[in-house]
Amino acid sequence: MQTAIITGASSGIGAACARAFARDGLHVVLVARRAELLDALASAIVANGGSATTRVADVTDEAAMEQVVDETLATRGRLDVMVCNAGVGYNGRLDETPTDAMRRLMEVNFFGTFYPARAAVRHFRAAGRGHLFIVSSIVGRRAMARGGAYAATKFAQVGLGEAARAELAGTGVHVTIVHPVSTETGFRDAMAREFGQDVEGRGPRQPAEVVARAMARCLRRPRADLYPFRGSRLVGVAAALAPGLMDRIATRFSRSPRDAR
Repeated sequence: MQTAIITGASSGIGAACARAFARDGLHVVLVARRAELLDALASAIVANGGSATTRVADVTDEAAMEQVVDETLATRGRLDVMVCNAGVGYNGRLDETPTDAMRRLMEVNFFGTFYPARAAVRHFRAAGRGHLFIVSSIVGRRAMARGGAYAATKFAQVGLGEAARAELAGTGVHVTIVHPVSTETGFRDAMAREFGQDVEGRGPRQPAEVVARAMARCLRRPRADLYPFRGSRLVGVAAALAPGLMDRIATRFSRSPRDAR
């Protein structure tokens, strides 16, 4: 049975991805910090005929991410898929973004991708097979106003993934960068927990299950970049061809603060 590690699996895209992969016959290793949510998800997957185990770990802990991969290989005997999905956001202009907030976003969104991706790719390269998913965002192609800190980490993820894809070309290892639009998840709840922010999303939205189904299809037919929302792949093209217009659109669709907690 193929095995997938999914970080940020306690809710949102990670949880939806775990359910979708399990339905397709993969064993899923659920990784996040909230044990009770992981246990509930694993129990639901098993009750529906799937196979799942949990691992409470923080993606910003380098040693813990290495250990998750090592333990998965020791207990399952294989690792086929790594989904780097954990993330957190911040809302604010450049001049009002605290250094501590920027560092936290880099720790979770970038290093929380770098650590598990590196651990998995070391194994994938040796095995000559594997699939790495990096869940970035459409703002990894074009930033929105008041989202510079978040977008910077998403651009960093894209750069990491594109370089890894080039490095692994011809090895049998696939790298897919996922670019969701605003997704119906617990993302804004995480912003409230981390930074005390309550923001209102704007623009097109999609359910986490839509993203997860697209990723499950991508396992069967790998692709370099995955845009689960129809037409969103044009954002990068428009940003290159009409940056002034995209600046105005980016202001229109930026997240607006409702209050501070």
